[in-house]
Amino acid sequence: MWKPEHRRAADRRGLRYDSDLTDAEWAVVEPLIRPAKRGGRPRTVNVREVLNAVFYVLWTGCQWKALPKDLPPRSTVWEYLDLWEWDGTLTRIHHALYVEAREQAGREGSPTTAIIDSQTAKGALKGGLRSTRPGMMPARRSQAASATS
Repeated sequence: MWKPEHRRAADRRGLRYDSDLTDAEWAVVEPLIRPAKRGGRPRTVNVREVLNAVFYVLWTGCQWKALPKDLPPRSTVWEYLDLWEWDGTLTRIHHALYVEAREQAGREGSPTTAIIDSQTAKGALKGGLRSTRPGMMPARRSQAASATS
């Protein structure tokens, strides 16, 4: 049931796009993003805007080409998204938000029980390994070999 505190937390008024991070959300995520490497060119892109662009694509389902012009270029956003997937940043962000959401709900940070429904568990895969090995089967005679004999 929606309560007044839930409505305040979900209020997105005052943001440029509904998918943009609030200051409170950014305060949770910012420490999880690694700083720019030492040496070389300094980072010129606003990392918060890059994350806002990623969330815009996820929120709207738009194509990368349709990113609004006031967000960073799609190539920059894509490069950061690829980097964050590679270095584990996305996993760290997901885990931190998951733990925080559980704690806000009054639960422990990590679940202690798991239930697997037999209807959702994977069964035998179609087209998997063959049950008979080719070495154990009799050799097939080709059409050309049978015609010459």
